[in-house]
Amino acid sequence: MASAEQVKALLKSYCEGNGEHFASVALQIAADAARAGKGNLAQDLRDLVDDIKRKQAAGKIGGTVPIARPTGELAAILAVTYPQTHFSEMVLSSETRGSLERVLGEYRSQSRLREHGFSARRKLLLVGPPGCGKTMTAAALAGELKFPLFSVQLHGLITKFMGETAAKLYAVFDEMKHTQGVYFFDEFDAIGTDRGAKNDVGEIRRVLNSFLQFLEQDDSDSLIVAATNYDAMLDDALFRRFDDVVRYARPDAEQVASLIRNRLHSFLAQRIAWPTIKTAACGLSHAEIGRACDDAAKDCILHDRKRVTTAMLATALKQRRRGEVSNVAGSQDASA
Repeated sequence: MASAEQVKALLKSYCEGNGEHFASVALQIAADAARAGKGNLAQDLRDLVDDIKRKQAAGKIGGTVPIARPTGELAAILAVTYPQTHFSEMVLSSETRGSLERVLGEYRSQSRLREHGFSARRKLLLVGPPGCGKTMTAAALAGELKFPLFSVQLHGLITKFMGETAAKLYAVFDEMKHTQGVYFFDEFDAIGTDRGAKNDVGEIRRVLNSFLQFLEQDDSDSLIVAATNYDAMLDDALFRRFDDVVRYARPDAEQVASLIRNRLHSFLAQRIAWPTIKTAACGLSHAEIGRACDDAAKDCILHDRKRVTTAMLATALKQRRRGEVSNVAGSQDASA
């Protein structure tokens, strides 16, 4: 049955006219019922929530989406947003998209899976070069499920005092049980570094051990998403604890064309020399191509031109390539 806190949250959201919050709490109650073996009750509650959402979409129920605001210690650790991003807005490889669609499908059918002794995939490790969609994926998962996105702030999590970081990490995992959402650990290699590394720091090793324990014991209904650019640095034990490892890569030629068409749909000239553009974009990340498209569109506006031409776009892409090469060289010099 619903806990006292859940009943209070329901009444508060009803009083404030927050239909989305009301539905979110109802889903938490349904999840608790499913864990208690009350599958029929859980399904009835989910059906009622679906009806609420249909009426919200039709404008028959008012209310704004509330922004959850963690208090106390968590206020410095968790940054909260309610993304409106969807996977239809992303350009991904078929393999990556298939992995993410399976996560959504299993999560939405987790009650049926539990009836047969299975659990849905909800602990994900995203791996790939920077700018290729890992952060946007966390936002899209939240957007698709209409969940809050809780981004874990490493500067608030990691401290120099022994044991304090692990205690804060415990508070984050405890919050997952009480507030359903997508919990995003970006730059995860900061705490997931291989425990056998030569430059290993004792406190970070203890933090990683705590994370592994919390991750394995977690039985909440929240999604846990970790992202890294450096999977080779991660401890081997991490890969076994996540339900799925989703890999990202720089866009291929066809994905480059899709990205540019999506980004410049109202600016792009009808005749574009795609071989030239694909060559200019080769090796750039999704984010760098997006920024190059924005640069070309702004040039178009500022110079009173109606359309972005092949030359304008190729120039913007080449400028981004020079910037990316410069950044890579700088990082290599810094590590030398």
